[in-house]
Amino acid sequence: MSLHVNLQIRLPIALDANFEVRGFTALLGASGEGKSTVLKALAGLVPSQGEPFAALPPQRRPVGYLPQGYALFPHLRAWENVAYALGGKLAAQRQAAISLLQSVGLANQIDLRPAQLSGGQQQRVALARTLARSPQLLLLDEPTSALDTSTRDDIMAELVSRMHQLSIPALAATHDASLAAMSDWVVLLSGRRVIQQGPPADVFARPVSVAAAALLGVRNRFAARVLRHVPERGLTLLHWDGANLPLLAPLLPSHPVGALVDWAISPDDVRLPPLKPGLAGDTENPLQGQIEHLVVQGASVTAALRCGEARVWLRAPLRLIAHHGLRVGGSATVHARPEHLMCWPR
Repeated sequence: MSLHVNLQIRLPIALDANFEVRGFTALLGASGEGKSTVLKALAGLVPSQGEPFAALPPQRRPVGYLPQGYALFPHLRAWENVAYALGGKLAAQRQAAISLLQSVGLANQIDLRPAQLSGGQQQRVALARTLARSPQLLLLDEPTSALDTSTRDDIMAELVSRMHQLSIPALAATHDASLAAMSDWVVLLSGRRVIQQGPPADVFARPVSVAAAALLGVRNRFAARVLRHVPERGLTLLHWDGANLPLLAPLLPSHPVGALVDWAISPDDVRLPPLKPGLAGDTENPLQGQIEHLVVQGASVTAALRCGEARVWLRAPLRLIAHHGLRVGGSATVHARPEHLMCWPR
């Protein structure tokens, strides 16, 4: 369930893409970076050079292409939408279409029209129609764009699982970091080139740049200046201009004093003092400010803390927020442990 992609695209945009597709792969990038163009190049819909299919005309490429919005015929029933892709007379292809719908879990919806189906069911009809070509690679363009947030994770988890069952590699162009986290392999596209790829656990834990961190949904991204190095402690002292605060970061030996660096920290790593007073709390990198927002999400809360000119996001259990009496307009002190800071040269 893997293949190597090495494409050179010059129209409609200049883009070079060299990456692996392993199982269900998310091609993660911001709007305008060329994600959809990569998919169209693989499908033969835009000109390109390279591998794996550039030498083949579009009609001979063993790919299934699932566009945004699914492009189902509204007047046709589910099985008729699938049969249309099989060619020939609809009635003659009925049984083959029904078998494909059964393979994606829609045995009871074969006679329903798109308007009678949920977003996830429409997606599966479009997937069954795409599978009618027996593709060696499935291409999905923004598969979460038509899904509401309450059902997105369930639908996409099911889609990834079904791709595993069918043993078909899939490449999904997306700007949704949640989908990337569910994938087998993540490819980050920035500046119209691949800047990082690997298993989600590795990529999310160690983004290679602040641009990569932004794509992965890390909201706390700032700039600082190197003040001095403390090699005996494995630390570098930074000055964070945005909040006019000193910060300890992991040792940055290749960054000279005075150099600008980008740094980031996940909201999950911005810590409140512990619930039990007997436990030792963090003592390094205290950040004090005023609570601007509190967003309750079930048993957890996302909060925004104004520190000088900067806004720091944190995520904490609801019981911890209540224990500290955090409220909008109130003050709070949080900690950003040095080992949780991610730093890159400007």
